[in-house]
Amino acid sequence: MYTERENPEKDAWHIAFFIENHLDYNSYPGQVATPEQVRFMVYTEEEECYYPCSDKMFESIINRNNQNFVNEKYNAVLERIFHVVDEQIEDENENNFLKSLIKIKFMHETRDAIMLPSRLEKRLLRIFINHSNISDPYLCEKAFRNNSTKIIIKSECCKKALDIIYPSYFKDIPDTISNIRKLADYLELKRLFTLSVENSLWTSAKSAGYAEEDFLKIFERKFTGNGADLLFDLICKKNSDSGQEVRKKILWLIDEAGEAVVDITIVNYLVKLGHKIILVFKEGPLFTKTTFYDAMMDEAFAEDLKGAYFIKDSNLGKNDLIRIIRSDNDIMAISDGIFENVNLLLTSTTFARFFKEADFIISRGYDQKRRFFDTHFQFTQDIFNISAGENDSVNISYKPKHPLVIKFSYENLERKAKSIINQMSEAKKKGMTVIFYSGIIGSIPGKIKMAKRIMSIFIQHLRERFAMTFIINPSEYYETGMDADDLMYMWEIVQTSGLIDIWRFQSYEDIVEAFQIMGRKVPPEWVGKDATFSTGCTKEMKIAGEVLEKHPEMQIIGPPKEKFMRRNEYGVGKMYDQRLGDICNF
Repeated sequence: MYTERENPEKDAWHIAFFIENHLDYNSYPGQVATPEQVRFMVYTEEEECYYPCSDKMFESIINRNNQNFVNEKYNAVLERIFHVVDEQIEDENENNFLKSLIKIKFMHETRDAIMLPSRLEKRLLRIFINHSNISDPYLCEKAFRNNSTKIIIKSECCKKALDIIYPSYFKDIPDTISNIRKLADYLELKRLFTLSVENSLWTSAKSAGYAEEDFLKIFERKFTGNGADLLFDLICKKNSDSGQEVRKKILWLIDEAGEAVVDITIVNYLVKLGHKIILVFKEGPLFTKTTFYDAMMDEAFAEDLKGAYFIKDSNLGKNDLIRIIRSDNDIMAISDGIFENVNLLLTSTTFARFFKEADFIISRGYDQKRRFFDTHFQFTQDIFNISAGENDSVNISYKPKHPLVIKFSYENLERKAKSIINQMSEAKKKGMTVIFYSGIIGSIPGKIKMAKRIMSIFIQHLRERFAMTFIINPSEYYETGMDADDLMYMWEIVQTSGLIDIWRFQSYEDIVEAFQIMGRKVPPEWVGKDATFSTGCTKEMKIAGEVLEKHPEMQIIGPPKEKFMRRNEYGVGKMYDQRLGDICNF
């Protein structure tokens, strides 16, 4: 296993690996996700870098000790791309030209054996698309597969087979109506899952003639893998042990055309059971994988996705995301933002935020399984994978989230906000003045600990000077695992409660006084700083203006409002202006 800082030459090769694959955030900040965004999805140890491939592939490239394995994967990519050329280009000269061009690029990219096969595949496929003017080589093939599968799934034979039941299915007869319903849900979902791995439905013409008996035979598939029982328990259980309704938010990664039709049939059944589903499609063409465009435009999906909410914004904010989740939309559809198999370094912000908010992830097929299961990395959510298994089985694999993952759901954050609001309300009942103090916490990268100390020392100084005041110190409520998204969401609820009498924004004089109390000179990174330097405070000043319109009795103290407009947006998951990271290389 590669270990950083043991060998300078290997360290350089490691960095070169990320740069050459266009996966280095410092080199490609516009394309590659921030480390903070990646940590929405992947649990990494300190200074550990996530890589979007199997451990075997990574070690082979980094250690340069398994060239045959790497070359085998490279050649498989070239064969797939040449197959696309042969299928799509009939003109001999054009065919030869494209193959020659692709071969030149192939030789160039594989010369040093540092390129990931998946990244190589994307580049070679992009060359074909750009120079053939065929925007989606398998558009018609995908539409045919989807339509064929839809006809079969909607056929009377399939419906009857799904509905039929024999006494032999009951080992123990359910003793309550609710248990009968649960058993019925369990049986129908199991049958639908067997159809989801029956690729003859979308790849074989003979499936059009399947009779009821053929479907019943498909339903006999065994279930294997360590995740089958757990997954069915999660999706079929309508109430918790305490009697509360169990409603899951499931991120479902759609894979192949045809298969997607069955998946969406399953998804609609899950909606009937009370779950919310976020469907994830490819951003653009990747052989016969289902794209976001396919989902919107293919008539085969029109009926089952009629009420789905399609989210086109690739940079959805947390507040907007939560509003959508809480809406009446039970099916949401998004793009993953990429043109290749699962690559969490390149997925969109919207995908990352939904990944973070989901209760668990369902991935589909071998390609996705490799990304999640053939790696030592663990993730921030439980991962399931549904694939065809050995001996015609349905294999459901399960990878639990990392045990040290700390997740703050929006319900958790709302409860924390409510607790603070209750404290404010109690203080006002006692005749106390409620003061909210906004200041720098994370806007100077790497100085969070000092920022919290400055704020706490100064607020304690105010508490000693002011009588009958309840002063809210935001740094006292910060918990390990919270990112800027979490904090802003929680504090906005508190700030808009209408209970704040005085909203004080940190001034440079406040900072100077805090250092004087500490008996220290002001360090250079703090000289001249005030709340206007904080991205969070800039957002809070906007909120304060909106609150002031509804509650004109509230006072705002601190730097002039016009000085707050220089700060930009957070980097995703960061607590400082994303431009600072670029300038300072944080």
